[in-house]
Amino acid sequence: MNKISAPVCVVDDDDCICESIEDLLRAEGIPVETYRSAKEFLARPRGEPPSCLILDVILPGLSGLDLQRELTVADVYIPIIFLTGQGDIPMSVRAIKAGALEFLTKPLDPDTLLSAIRAAMLHREYAGPVDSSHSHEIVGTSGAYRKVLKHIAMVAPTDSTVLIQGETGTGKELIALEIHKASRRKDQPLVRVNCASIPKGLYESEFFGHVRGAFTGAFKDRVGRFEAAQGGTLFLDEIGEIPLELQSKLLRALQEKQYERVGDERTRRSDVRIIAATNRDLKQEVEAGRFREDLYYRVNVFPVEVAPLRERREDIPLLAKYFVGLLAKELKCPKARLTEAGVASLQNYDWPGNVRELRNVIERAIIVAGGKALEFGLPMVNMAPMSSLPVFEAREPAEREFLTEQEIQSRERENLRIVLQKTGWKINGPNGAAELLGVKPTTLISRIKKMGLKRQDLQPLLAPQN
Repeated sequence: MNKISAPVCVVDDDDCICESIEDLLRAEGIPVETYRSAKEFLARPRGEPPSCLILDVILPGLSGLDLQRELTVADVYIPIIFLTGQGDIPMSVRAIKAGALEFLTKPLDPDTLLSAIRAAMLHREYAGPVDSSHSHEIVGTSGAYRKVLKHIAMVAPTDSTVLIQGETGTGKELIALEIHKASRRKDQPLVRVNCASIPKGLYESEFFGHVRGAFTGAFKDRVGRFEAAQGGTLFLDEIGEIPLELQSKLLRALQEKQYERVGDERTRRSDVRIIAATNRDLKQEVEAGRFREDLYYRVNVFPVEVAPLRERREDIPLLAKYFVGLLAKELKCPKARLTEAGVASLQNYDWPGNVRELRNVIERAIIVAGGKALEFGLPMVNMAPMSSLPVFEAREPAEREFLTEQEIQSRERENLRIVLQKTGWKINGPNGAAELLGVKPTTLISRIKKMGLKRQDLQPLLAPQN
């Protein structure tokens, strides 16, 4: 494991567990801090945030699950590995659904724990604060987003073949890039092949190369994509577009790790990691006889499903903020203002073109805005059901006897802030905010996140020292 500077924090009231984990991590060159309660951890002095949190479920006072909820409400993200001596399956399901990366039972297996920590540190690298200096556009906080990051963290260190499946515009190529960047092949080339753009008669030459005189127009030797990617990663974009009669040659190269250039008798060895992507349902393609079943199973070793943007609308505000900052720099335009009503209109749209369409819409709006408030002018035909998301309407003139949706939500936010202050941000239990408001704690937590309310006394966990 690479040496890191950010500590791993262990919160467990069992001295033996803390000491054994501390010894294990220090032997691996990993800085570690131990705490005997959640309260003690929350009193941690300002400094670099932990690379991950190893957290016991049952703790004196504030439980591990309660601490996880507190961090979530305060918008503090630290990858969490839960520990329990009970092996409680319902509890583990609750923890994973709430965003935990792992749930391990005691006694701990050292290799399993180190593997989980390794994945958590990689996960934190991708899931840090969003700003315009990001080198990638995989942005968000939704469950679907975190699931993709978890898959990247798990599969990137291996050489396993990955199949990324999702609609057009969901960012499949970006995911392939992140897998490559986090792999042991990161210093070797990442070679992309758009399988949909290759003329039918040139697939073999494109993949494997050819020698001079192999066919009409072959005036010199040509290196194929397999050879160009030697030692690195070969990204086969839209693999479902490869003609059926040519799939057997690709299968042989993947299975036997060898190939010949067109017109050449010399067999060459292939050392490449394969990442494939498709917007088709390859199972249906196999059933329809358009895709070889053996090739499907060969590329579908580790599937990664990318959710369409309409199924992760909570990520749209972060994506919009990211694109506004990024595109203003790229276009050399004044940075336009992203309004609450503008974000609501983006969240209400169905996005058939996914993240790619969102970027294009924002780019167009920035050019038109000239540094003023962004207006998107999205068509109504693809609008999502209005009941599922907040709607912000323009204020009516004076002399009216009703409130707009925006005013209602503003009052609801202020009311929620007052209740949280009154209860000291206590969510559950007697006289907790959920009980006072007559809602479930999970519903209340969702509203707090949606309204952007934060508990200030938790922010030092993320704040660096001055």
